[in-house]
Amino acid sequence: MNKLSIYLKEYLEHLEIEKNRSRNTLINYDFYLHRFVDWCKDVKPTEITYDMVRNYRLWLNRLVDVHGEPLKKNTQNYHLIALRSFLKYLAKRDVDTLAPEKIELMKMPDREVSFLDSGDLDRILEAPLAKLKEQGTSSKKKNTNEVADQKRATKSRLIAYRDKAILELFFSTGLRVSELANLEKEDINIKRDEFTVRGKGKKTRVVFLSDSSKYWIAEYTKLRGDLNPNLFISHDEISKKKEKKGGKDFEYSPLTPRSIQRIVQGYAKMAGITKHVSPHTLRHSFATDLLRNGADIRSVQTMLGHSSITTTQIYTHVTDSQLRNIHKNFHGKDRKKD
Repeated sequence: MNKLSIYLKEYLEHLEIEKNRSRNTLINYDFYLHRFVDWCKDVKPTEITYDMVRNYRLWLNRLVDVHGEPLKKNTQNYHLIALRSFLKYLAKRDVDTLAPEKIELMKMPDREVSFLDSGDLDRILEAPLAKLKEQGTSSKKKNTNEVADQKRATKSRLIAYRDKAILELFFSTGLRVSELANLEKEDINIKRDEFTVRGKGKKTRVVFLSDSSKYWIAEYTKLRGDLNPNLFISHDEISKKKEKKGGKDFEYSPLTPRSIQRIVQGYAKMAGITKHVSPHTLRHSFATDLLRNGADIRSVQTMLGHSSITTTQIYTHVTDSQLRNIHKNFHGKDRKKD
């Protein structure tokens, strides 16, 4: 019988070809499973026992990173999920090994969802235009070159419109930051209220555009006047001549997910929001807004692109206000009033 490392190579190829997993998934599974193979000294599948896995879990729990910090509980679970998936693959190939269902995951506390209330949401969505207005007021106070001022004003407006379109699109669609960063102009037909996006696992889903998001995307792309196919690009001088696509050079490179995160965080700070805000916070706000206004959880699951309803159920806490109203209206009606 082969050692684990041989089967692991075949398993990763199986994920890539048969399962069509993303590059990031392959990299993560490769890392998690090689860590187990190295830890157990590349044993044969028949040598994997319940006690061995238990000792591995203890080792993971006591492992510290370069900063002296222990592995987070969810990161330890990722290692176990990868191992369980690997054992399922071996079982399907009739390779004698530990039954995958014997690997239990750590009990995790309920996940807390961070979202913006209506006041914070309004302020962050208006922040790009507020910043533009502030820049315009500031420039009027300076006696500088008129041509340079005009050029600077055009660039400021371009960036403000881009950022406004990004924020509106996040709240309108609940896109993940990687999904938004990968959008191209041809992906979105402004005349329609919907478009298809390719998400995790290369699965496609339909997302819907609000009137506000359509308006600002149109205003931004109309102002750009370039041939770059990417929907959102950097407008910094240092990003010039960086992007090459289809044999063509484009003046500016597309925004990366990290750049978009910094944009969102910057406007959250500008809006006076003290808690940490990320693109995922806007995704949470999108889901929360739908549920609070009466959307059913199955529909929200579809719009978010969750493969399991369990993932979407983290948002059910937002219906607490509705439950409170039901309790108030229907509880204790038969009791005599004092």
